Amino acid sequence: MKIMIINGPNLNLLGKREPGIYGNQTFEEYLAHLTTTFSNVDFDYYQSNIEGELINKLHEVGFLYDGILLNAGGYTHTSVALSDAIAAIRTPVIEIHISNIFAREEYRHISLLSKHCVGIISGFGMYGYQMGVQALLKK
Repeated sequence: MKIMIINGPNLNLLGKREPGIYGNQTFEEYLAHLTTTFSNVDFDYYQSNIEGELINKLHEVGFLYDGILLNAGGYTHTSVALSDAIAAIRTPVIEIHISNIFAREEYRHISLLSKHCVGIISGFGMYGYQMGVQALLKK
């Protein structure tokens, strides 16, 4: 199985950014854990702070991979263009959020992406990515 993990804006700062919300681990450290835990999965990882680059990556991999785990960060709540990109591809996308977006500011309670995703995982920290992999493996 081939899974692409795409992280959006500010997630390059995991391990440094607001550790009370996002923890102390970098995503690269967590990705090493995922790779070890799921040795039967080929992972690719991409991160960008730029909306158009995220859309380009979805277009690039959206017909080639078995699944995509997407943490679009703040673009979750604002990007019609990312929503359209998810709707346009064939590969199933799971929306991931490290924090519980429903326990945060009210504007974070709305996702423009969810209706085009096969599911949402929110509030379980980095473990949410592992849950996403498990969901894709069962699909």
